[in-house]
Amino acid sequence: MIDSIRVAIGQMRSRKGDYAGNLERIGGVFAQVSQLTDPPNLVVFPETAVSGYFVQGGVAEVAVGAGTLFRDLALQHELSGAPVMDVVVGFYERFENRLFNSALYASLGGVTPGIRHVHRKVFLPTYGLFDEKRFVEEGNEIHAFDTPWGRAAIAVCEDIWHSIVPTLAALDGAQVIIVPSAAPARGFSSPDTEVSGPTTVARWEDLVRQVAMEHGIYVILAQRVGSEGGKTFQGSSTVVGPDGAVLARGPVFEDAVVTARLSPSSIARARAAQPLLGDLEAKLANLLEARAVKAAVQFDEADLPSATHRCGPPARGDVGHEVDPPDPLHLDASLAEKWLVSFLRDEVTTRRAFPRVLVGLSGGVDSATTAALAVRAFGPDNVIGVCMPYRTSSEESLAHAGVVADELGIKTETVDITEAVDGYAKAVGDDLDATRRGNVMARVRMITLFDLSAKLHALPLGTGNKTERLLGYFTWHADDTPPVNPLGDLFKSQVRTLARHLGVPQVVIDKPATADLVPGQTDEGDLGVSYDEADRALHWMLLGYADEVIASCGLAPDKIALVRKRFAGTHWKRHLPTVAVVSDTAIGESFLRPVDY
Repeated sequence: MIDSIRVAIGQMRSRKGDYAGNLERIGGVFAQVSQLTDPPNLVVFPETAVSGYFVQGGVAEVAVGAGTLFRDLALQHELSGAPVMDVVVGFYERFENRLFNSALYASLGGVTPGIRHVHRKVFLPTYGLFDEKRFVEEGNEIHAFDTPWGRAAIAVCEDIWHSIVPTLAALDGAQVIIVPSAAPARGFSSPDTEVSGPTTVARWEDLVRQVAMEHGIYVILAQRVGSEGGKTFQGSSTVVGPDGAVLARGPVFEDAVVTARLSPSSIARARAAQPLLGDLEAKLANLLEARAVKAAVQFDEADLPSATHRCGPPARGDVGHEVDPPDPLHLDASLAEKWLVSFLRDEVTTRRAFPRVLVGLSGGVDSATTAALAVRAFGPDNVIGVCMPYRTSSEESLAHAGVVADELGIKTETVDITEAVDGYAKAVGDDLDATRRGNVMARVRMITLFDLSAKLHALPLGTGNKTERLLGYFTWHADDTPPVNPLGDLFKSQVRTLARHLGVPQVVIDKPATADLVPGQTDEGDLGVSYDEADRALHWMLLGYADEVIASCGLAPDKIALVRKRFAGTHWKRHLPTVAVVSDTAIGESFLRPVDY
């Protein structure tokens, strides 16, 4: 390894399916780093930087050979006027008629340009948000390789979460592990967390720091930013030294160039101070030999947990919980604002190319919060509030919608839906009952929003929260219809927290929630449970806890049963219509393309 290596991470937002455009963005980073006083020896880009990550069945369309990618990177390097440098770029690779999630290491410029290594992702996540094994094959090699500055290894995203990967790389002489990643952000950290940002940011930093310290190596973590299909990549790219010190950290959710300097002397000092890798090398042969010897495992049955052992959410008064446990519905409102504004800009402007948005203003906290986020994302001139009263609607609802619009400085359109709803009732020759009339009102309102969308070239935003969606408390193909919804993964209580942070008028936040489809109606009256009770019950249900365990948190069993019944009985409302599958290319089953591809 040379005396020092200067490293830059191109923390960038890629556009899904836009290979040429993403290459130009990489070229822009080349040009940017070439202007630094001390240009880097190595520039690292995230996982699938040239294609987008969640492309599902589109992988075959965006995959390229390593040789093709090297040629195109060399052209961008030449056009940028950048000095000689090495580069790591994540891409979907076509190799020997197979598809892989890969990372290319190449040298650009100079007398010996060329490909030095291609790593094919070994561990493909197929759980939660991820479904990689369905679309690409697994790699099967982990080893280090030589570079102009020293010896390196690559681990793509999930690879680094498996402890065997950095161990194999370090045993093969790696001084630096390069980790291109596309990690979607999830979770709001507790207020006392040292690392700011989504919960996943702290998890990643803890992971790479541990990897660095255990093996006495540098770790370069290059993360993506931007949104794909509602999943927002976290950013916060990180460079960690062999002693676990964070040398550089990128911002959350924002494009950035993150720079750091690496020194081989730090590796020697760290391994001398904590010789874990040397200890492993000394013991490895013995450990492998011992693994082949099968020994009987003996235990006393009394050591087994009893059948009554309970694992579940901590309740006040539990042993080990003398103080109240952290609030599971805690929301970092400042982070949520940044997160959702970034999401709206990506989904509305970048993905769908709409210059403005529509928000149906009901006078309630959900629509007010959505409008406030939209103003922060697009400015008040590009947000239009639409009020859609019916003859029985509360005058207070219309008044509060006006207060919100005035506070935000947005224009409003008022469309009285009375004649449309009553005209339908007259057309079918029926005096609609309250439920049918409410459904018609909700669908007429959505017709109104989409018609105004066509007229004003403005995208309708959804305003439904997670609690309503999980309880099925919405009209199918009405409230849930807008294609972009910033609040759909926030419980009602979290929306109120965010609303307070955004300055939504207190009168709107405090008033009882109502769909205002029937005079005197309230959400909690219809549901038979308060939003606070429903939110907490749903939180633990989604994590898989049984009702009797949830009750240990202080929730009434009858309320839990009521929530469970609504939750279990409304799954159909959260899905597209069920279609009979009669071919090998059924849409949404075999033919898979994400909404933004």
